[in-house]
Amino acid sequence: MPITLSPRQRQHLKGLAHPLEPVVHVGAAGVSEAVVRVLGETLLRHELIKVKLPKLDDASAREALANEITLASGAALVQLLGRVLILYTPRAKDLPGKPRIQLPAA
Repeated sequence: MPITLSPRQRQHLKGLAHPLEPVVHVGAAGVSEAVVRVLGETLLRHELIKVKLPKLDDASAREALANEITLASGAALVQLLGRVLILYTPRAKDLPGKPRIQLPAA
């Protein structure tokens, strides 16, 4: 089931992501099995990440790539700004430890 965020929650996550650096870089080859695996592992550890997209001439191609990454990772799209994509996945309840990010009420 896809994660849905309210505008208030999305704004909160944008503020938390502002100081972060991209931890996953997608190359010119696009979304491969290795990229999806790394995205999953990184989202499990961090919950909120930035992804750097390759240089594309067309904004619609960038949006299509962002949607493909979002669907493949199962994360919520927080923001796509230029070549930087912000993704969020809440920590699974069966993992040890509490979620690091507490979202405001919708």
